[in-house]
Amino acid sequence: MIYTKTKSTLPIFLFAAMLCALQAIAQNNPYRRPPADVASIVEARPTPLVSMNPTRDALLLTDYNPNPGIATLAQPFLKLAGQRVNPQINARQRITEFTGCTVNWFSEGKNIVVEMPANGRMAGVPSWSPDGKRIAFGVDVADGVQLWVADARTGKSKRLGSLLLNDVLANAFYWLKDSERLLVRCIPSGRGPAPSATVVPSGPSIEETSGKVSQVMTYQDLLKNEHDEFLFEYYARSQLMVVSASSGKAALLGSPGLYTAVNWSPDENYVLVTQLRKPFSYRVQFSNFARKTEIWDRNGKPIRSLVEFPVTDEIPRQGTVVGPRAFDWQPIHGARLLWAEALDGGDPKKKVDYRDKVMLLDAPFSGEARELLKTKHRYSGFDWLGTKDAGLLSEFDRDRRWYTTYVVDLQNPSMQDTLFDLSVNDDYANPGNPVLDRLPNGDWVIAQDGDWLYYDSEGASEAGSYPRLDKINLKTREKQTVYQSANNTFEEFIAFAGKGRDQILTRYQSKTEVPNFYLVNLKNKARTALTEFKDPAPQLTGIQKQVVKYNRPDGTPLSGTLYLPADYKPGQKLPLFMWAYPLEYSDKSTAGQVRVTDNTFTFYRNDSPLFFVTQGYAVLMDATIPIVGDPETMNDTFLEQATASGRAAIDYLDSLGIIDRTKVGVGGHSYGAFMTANLLAHSDDYAYGIARSGAYNRTLTPFGFQSERRSFWEAKDVYMNVSPFNFADKIKKPLLLIHGEADNNPGTFTVQTERLYQAIKGTGGTARLVLLPHESHGYRARESVVHVLAEMFDWAGKYGGIAKP
Repeated sequence: MIYTKTKSTLPIFLFAAMLCALQAIAQNNPYRRPPADVASIVEARPTPLVSMNPTRDALLLTDYNPNPGIATLAQPFLKLAGQRVNPQINARQRITEFTGCTVNWFSEGKNIVVEMPANGRMAGVPSWSPDGKRIAFGVDVADGVQLWVADARTGKSKRLGSLLLNDVLANAFYWLKDSERLLVRCIPSGRGPAPSATVVPSGPSIEETSGKVSQVMTYQDLLKNEHDEFLFEYYARSQLMVVSASSGKAALLGSPGLYTAVNWSPDENYVLVTQLRKPFSYRVQFSNFARKTEIWDRNGKPIRSLVEFPVTDEIPRQGTVVGPRAFDWQPIHGARLLWAEALDGGDPKKKVDYRDKVMLLDAPFSGEARELLKTKHRYSGFDWLGTKDAGLLSEFDRDRRWYTTYVVDLQNPSMQDTLFDLSVNDDYANPGNPVLDRLPNGDWVIAQDGDWLYYDSEGASEAGSYPRLDKINLKTREKQTVYQSANNTFEEFIAFAGKGRDQILTRYQSKTEVPNFYLVNLKNKARTALTEFKDPAPQLTGIQKQVVKYNRPDGTPLSGTLYLPADYKPGQKLPLFMWAYPLEYSDKSTAGQVRVTDNTFTFYRNDSPLFFVTQGYAVLMDATIPIVGDPETMNDTFLEQATASGRAAIDYLDSLGIIDRTKVGVGGHSYGAFMTANLLAHSDDYAYGIARSGAYNRTLTPFGFQSERRSFWEAKDVYMNVSPFNFADKIKKPLLLIHGEADNNPGTFTVQTERLYQAIKGTGGTARLVLLPHESHGYRARESVVHVLAEMFDWAGKYGGIAKP
């Protein structure tokens, strides 16, 4: 009991301490749970992750737990140069648990369970050997990460040697072409203990600038002091090895280093290596540290230096480095290397005739590189064809936000025929991704029959998305559809199956059918089920789902997916919860394209707002909030366009008699949270808001946010006007603010949410602040996910929805 008499018998300092303790107790609440039926759905086992082997006759089904217990996330980790490192096992922080895998030999109707060691846990999805006969995977144990290999035919597995893997800077291993050897990053032998922290600092951390223009993103988890540098070098340094999958014998490749990229030439006689060098930086992530790229011979001896960069923290916004970049080994050549170099100083605003040049250098790499061609716009890379020296070259026009792809013969590179030319936002015209074939020598190229190239398209259209497999003629540009999802279904092409093109692997689903994998015969259309995944929440299958389309007052077409409870009856007016994320477009025609479908099966996972429908709400998911205009100035009207888009959705659903417009809530995550706070500050359309992991003061992201191209000092009014923190006194509708205490996303510092809450509290508004221990930008722990759902349900019920009984 605390006494409030003037003549207190308690010393003042003790009285204050007790008050602080009571306040801490009030703020440190236990995890909560939503209704039991919702929690059971969240905790239900998800369907496995599926990958096909390179020989296209087997599937690997990997079981996983996307929501481990909070104890997993609470394991200590170090924040080092943009990476989160578990020092106990010298590996990247684990936020997903992989629990086992099975090989489905669909060509034979056999399922093989892969043996797992009893004293460890699989560290990720296994990797297929090129011949499709083995898989390799890491295993987390008490003191590190082991390398294991399993026979895909028998499931028998074994550990390779006694080495411990190091995945801090990149994937720890990959197969070489012979399916017998793996290139491995491991902890150097005899490394010794980790550097101990110095209690007494040797001096302050100091940075100085003079005339240097360094406009970098507001990265998190950066190095902060000399001790961090020591730790980064200790945990990131690895020894490259070539390891036999049969015997486990290992051969050293080079000496220990900070390797970020290691790529063998097609003939595996050379290795392209990039490694970090000192000095490190406290302002950028490790990918922008000082580094060098060189070519080694197969024994690890350096034979050619290609480029050495200092710390690259002066790259122009949305620009690139000056010097060789985007290295690429050309297929069907033993060892030919290509790369790009900027001709505009890396500055996208500079007016030049050509932005990049592409260079070429052949083995033995003793001569001078020669210029192959120039690109008018920013080089975006090659997709290679199966004919020697033939490829598709793509470039990106930043000013128009436009992609162009050319057919190029490297024997005559000046002759370039345009294959695709379209806006990056034009999903209706987007051809999709090229289907890839693996050549006998192990190279990957676009699948091709004569002049026809195969493309996997999402099939976006006014009627919704209907995925399809197309083939496009290189000479005539004619397009033919080989296979397309039928009406009222959503069936995606995964890969060709077997040795020819007569069969394909697809992933089929519908509103009421769980996604499963099928073998489809293209000649007779016969379908064979390969998996039998079950509905994890059959009690929700009857929920109503439809794509709705409506217009903004300025004529911009909008859409979203509307979910209604299974027992909904026409004429009922339900409370509405709307979830959205603003996106930028250059024109109304592409902004209004339909990018959703109501033909997919609905999974209720993690902390999805879809769970509101289980509580009797109408839910509008992915309501389009397009910000349309010149890419240089579109955010000048962000508030007007976002407000009008949200209001248009409410007006339309109200006109249908579906919703009670006095009980509309709005929410979003990250940029959607930023949008949510702005909608509450600048409109009266909503009863409440839910904002998760957002950034609310744009002066704290002064060198751009989302697609904003101007700095704060170039567009002060815009930065100030779109910052809801500056209008906290206008946020009078209740706002639930949720954020992970360990958010590492650039810009969305946890303090952004803390400060907005304090501003609302200080100006008399209504808000609730929920900080989730150990969570980053997205929430993963089982306890966190169900707690977030409980918070959202209670907030909506209290301020504009269906109150908890």
